Amino acid sequence: MPGYGRADSEWDVLVDAGRGFLVERAKLGKLTSYTELSVTLAKRTGCRAFNFDRADERAAVGHLLGLIVERDQEIAPSDPPVMLSALVNYLGANDAGSGFYQLAKDLRLLPMSASADEKFEFWITQVKRLYERHGASPAVA
Repeated sequence: MPGYGRADSEWDVLVDAGRGFLVERAKLGKLTSYTELSVTLAKRTGCRAFNFDRADERAAVGHLLGLIVERDQEIAPSDPPVMLSALVNYLGANDAGSGFYQLAKDLRLLPMSASADEKFEFWITQVKRLYERHGASPAVA
């Protein structure tokens, strides 16, 4: 699991803390941003924050979100799987980033040829299912 200039032990800490934070957001029925995720993880873990000015650091966050989805499925499997990473979006955006959709395709949850509308509908469904799974009454989706 090492990579992006971080040790295995650091990834483990980030995955656990990231999963915990995203579960908290789901329970509140709220989305979060990449920036809020990074700042929260730095505060909670003492690990350095991600630098979004660097392409490798943006890729590292995507890697982290994939690991969180994987860990969440190990801890709380669901069929079909829900992706905690659905709760993370760009500041000012109304849906997930391209990495979310690529992971959904890799996991065979979304067709490779999915249209923009199909992707958006998939994301909305994922968010709603996460809110339901964690007992939130979503105000926003």
